[in-house]
Amino acid sequence: MITISPAAIKEITRLKSKVGKQELLFCLEVTPGGCSGWIYKLGFTTPTQSDRLYQSNGIDIVVNLESIKYLNGLTLDYSEDLMGGAFRFYNPNAVTFCGCGNSFSTSAAT
Repeated sequence: MITISPAAIKEITRLKSKVGKQELLFCLEVTPGGCSGWIYKLGFTTPTQSDRLYQSNGIDIVVNLESIKYLNGLTLDYSEDLMGGAFRFYNPNAVTFCGCGNSFSTSAAT
């Protein structure tokens, strides 16, 4: 299960309107990289048959099969401060985090 906060939904909706293709769905995945081994990747896509679809607060979320074990239980939030706005990831699977907040490692086998 993935949870998206109301603030994150508002930002996702804003970004999707800028893309201009309402048929695309919000995509959340992890890819190798970053300081701690894995980094979050956000975007909009057309789902494939192998993708898993989640729904949170009215938003459809596409997750590829490789990312599911790293994202189960994730809460995605969005907040703004004097430096600007950013998505915040609260991931119960992460055991270490990079200072940037976008890179993490888990105890799951890769």
